[in-house]
Parts: sequence; C-alpha cells; structure tokens
Amino acid sequence: MTITVRFFASLADRVGRREELISNEGIHTARDAWMHCVSDIPIPGNALVAINQEYSDFDATIKEGDEVAFFPPVTGG
Repeated sequence: MTITVRFFASLADRVGRREELISNEGIHTARDAWMHCVSDIPIPGNALVAINQEYSDFDATIKEGDEVAFFPPVTGG
C-alpha cells in the first residue's frame, strides 16, 4: 500500500533525496504527498507535479500504487 514520490533536479538537491516510498494512508493529493515527505519546506511556487508521468495539479487525487513526481520548470536549450 505505497505511493512512490520522486524529486528531480534542483528539487532533489533541495529536499536531500530523489525518491521516497510512503504509505497511502492519509495521503489523498499530490500536495499531501509533498507535505508528508517535506513538511519543513513549502512547495516552491514554480514547481511542477506529475502523477503517473502526466502533468497534474497539486490538488489532484492520488491512490495506492501511483507515482508522484515533483520537478522544477522544464526549459529548452
């Protein structure tokens, strides 16, 4: 009964890890997942979230087995 939470690029550096497996108990949204994993750092205003590799909203519902990924804005080059 887990959710995989991943952090990419500068967000991984900021939170000090790239991945965490958490229990889905009491976790209903991507925002809840962030707060569970990183309660001492507010969600950066420009952060993006994907649920199961699709861009999503921080208030989107998540469920058992989902992957939630947080990352900074993507830029081209």
